[in-house]
Amino acid sequence: MASMSVIESTRIEELRRRVQRDPASVSFAALAEEYRRLGRFAEAIDTCRAGLLRHPSYQSARVTLGRALIEIGDVEAAAAELEYVLRAAPENLAAIRALAEIHRRRSEVPEQIELPGVDDTTAGPAIAAPAPASQPAPVAVQSTPVSSPAPPPALAGLESFLGSIQRARRNVSLPIAR
Repeated sequence: MASMSVIESTRIEELRRRVQRDPASVSFAALAEEYRRLGRFAEAIDTCRAGLLRHPSYQSARVTLGRALIEIGDVEAAAAELEYVLRAAPENLAAIRALAEIHRRRSEVPEQIELPGVDDTTAGPAIAAPAPASQPAPVAVQSTPVSSPAPPPALAGLESFLGSIQRARRNVSLPIAR
């Protein structure tokens, strides 16, 4: 858990008082997000769930809930929340990014995407190291042809991720501007 500054502590107390004074307020979402940012995931989850009972369609609170659930390792519940958001708001970037994080954690998307046919050790010209100042610097350029091997397995994970976004968008009853 990150240490709280006086400003963060004051902000949390202000939001907590606002939610206590008016339980129907949507301030619960801001309070939950503050908890999540500070690594207080259980409090973020509890705050979101309580607020979503009154405001079930509050998308940003569902994203906060999903992101907090990811952090505690409940990726199935997190995916359900984020897919719910994407059905209602297919262009919600925060939900898309959080869902991508779930796929990355499941090893369905590589941390670094490899490009087919590019090998940093052989592709492109190789330039010799600089020579000492007493000698002119020779320039050795070697050209290595780049072949087109089969796509790396990492692309399968990326295709799976993109497929899940497309499936979520198909479940949306609203027209999607393309």
